[in-house]
Amino acid sequence: MCMAVVRIVMGLEHYLLGFHFPSNISAFLQCKDNVPEFALVGRSNVGKSSLLNSLVRRKRLALISKKPGKTQCINHFRINDGWYLVDLPGYGYAAAPQELRTDWNKFTKNYFLNRSTLVGVFLLIDASIPAKKIDLEYASWLGQNQVPMTLVFTKCDKRKKKKNGGKRPEENVQDFQELIRGFFDTAPPWIMTSSVTNMGRDEVLLHMAQLRNYWLKH
Repeated sequence: MCMAVVRIVMGLEHYLLGFHFPSNISAFLQCKDNVPEFALVGRSNVGKSSLLNSLVRRKRLALISKKPGKTQCINHFRINDGWYLVDLPGYGYAAAPQELRTDWNKFTKNYFLNRSTLVGVFLLIDASIPAKKIDLEYASWLGQNQVPMTLVFTKCDKRKKKKNGGKRPEENVQDFQELIRGFFDTAPPWIMTSSVTNMGRDEVLLHMAQLRNYWLKH
């Protein structure tokens, strides 16, 4: 059964469809209203909640936790009664029980493959650090399964000290793109962002609007 919590926040219509793990994927897939959805997913501690709050200009729409892996359900945020932002559980959080991590992984991948209203997946990558194997594997899986994907690089305001061997976000972004080049016939679109400076916010929203309009026409 679908559970919905509805509230109005200054014109932002907020629907939380809470599906706590473990859950029935068939029941979840039946719960929809033919409104386009954009899924946000990434490694735990990638800054997903911060980005979501930045996109809607609400500081506490998605709660930010000092403990990675806080999101343990699929949260739907209905925006302007026209589309959903979907907050998915972070992957790769080692402190979570293995069984729970397996459930998250299975559930989200079933969602990617079977959700008819899913317009695209926004895969969040931390640009302040070198590419992680788990992120490369996730991008590879999305590419192999032809799931529409956009790379969103987070924390692009952070600067590493060269003397400590750190790379600039721009360099990490370039490295990641080169590493995944073989996974795709056509390189996926990508956007650099920062929830601190709001860098990339308008670009993400414009990209979502363009994808949404295309989806509605087809």
